[in-house]
Amino acid sequence: MFAACDRHRVYESFYSSKDAAWDKYSIARFEIPISQKNRNYNLYINCRNLENYPYSNLWLFIDIMSPDSLTIRDTLEFQLAQPNGKWTGRGTGGVYENQFAYKTNVFFPDTGTYLFQVQHGMRVDELRGLKDIGIRVEYTY
Repeated sequence: MFAACDRHRVYESFYSSKDAAWDKYSIARFEIPISQKNRNYNLYINCRNLENYPYSNLWLFIDIMSPDSLTIRDTLEFQLAQPNGKWTGRGTGGVYENQFAYKTNVFFPDTGTYLFQVQHGMRVDELRGLKDIGIRVEYTY
């Protein structure tokens, strides 16, 4: 019944940082199985930050490795707070959750497991206040 409510989802998972502090050298790894190469997909970055997150934005480095070991890298910036300091996304209990469009209408050339590696690109060694980072892949219709 749960799957029927979310029939677009192919994959969704989170990496949780220890004590809401993400080390610069810790890499979140997501192994995403793609079983249909004749489909298009939307990719999202999910983020949960605490209200003590000290920045309004988040820089990420994302590496995608295909089953044949071809790798591409993206550098992305997402806004977690508005200029007035109000957090974006939904919040409850001091945790704010956002889902950002990463890539839309993506075509994977081969079936198999694609490895997504995500590393924060902020200018600190330990990024405090970031609870979880995740990836969601869904079918386009």
